[in-house]
Amino acid sequence: MPNLEINKASPSGPVFLFDLDGTLVDSVYQHVLAWRDALEQVGMALPAWHIHRRAGMSDDLIAPALQRETGRAVTPELSAKLKKLHSESFLKHQDQVRPLPGAKELLAGLTKLGIPWTIATSSNQARARHSLDLLGVGPEIPVVTRDLVQNGKPDPDLFLAAAGKLGANVTRCVVVGDSVWDLLAARRAGMLGIGVLSGGYGKDELFEAGAYRVYYDPQDVLTHLDEIGVRLG
Repeated sequence: MPNLEINKASPSGPVFLFDLDGTLVDSVYQHVLAWRDALEQVGMALPAWHIHRRAGMSDDLIAPALQRETGRAVTPELSAKLKKLHSESFLKHQDQVRPLPGAKELLAGLTKLGIPWTIATSSNQARARHSLDLLGVGPEIPVVTRDLVQNGKPDPDLFLAAAGKLGANVTRCVVVGDSVWDLLAARRAGMLGIGVLSGGYGKDELFEAGAYRVYYDPQDVLTHLDEIGVRLG
């Protein structure tokens, strides 16, 4: 993994900010099932597909959004309980998470090219750690997790904080994410958005949310880096 002194943003060229769940690791459905378990425990049962439509939002926004589906008010106390139950359920099944095809190769390829990158995720540090370990992302990479910023996606805080960690101007940042919430946050941050289909959102949805390009998965992004402004020569 790159040394941060070497991996600081240069005056020109792109800087990559990656979402984690559904973008680099195959974990969206574990999160969906964890939310379903949490909601069932508080009497707010919903089908998994309803929950999936909110995948990519931060914890503090998912619960209130789901109250429209259940008709039950979500108090601050209930929201905090749901977040705790969701984390506990997800951590029980985190051993099922796998890197998505090409994820490790994409990160290694950007590092080899001297292109700065980091990860900005709606997961907290406890939930993200296992996935980061799977990808070989060590403490030298300035990952930004939900518990380090005031607001989660679709607010731009995570991506703005990640750009700040790399010393990059927002106009040079390329956000790669699997959900409409990633792309909305990227737009609000003034950054270019790239969508991937590996989180379950459709191509049209990602384009409508502001994606410049949409690819299948990290491997497909790696194959098309030249389309995103990376000079491979």
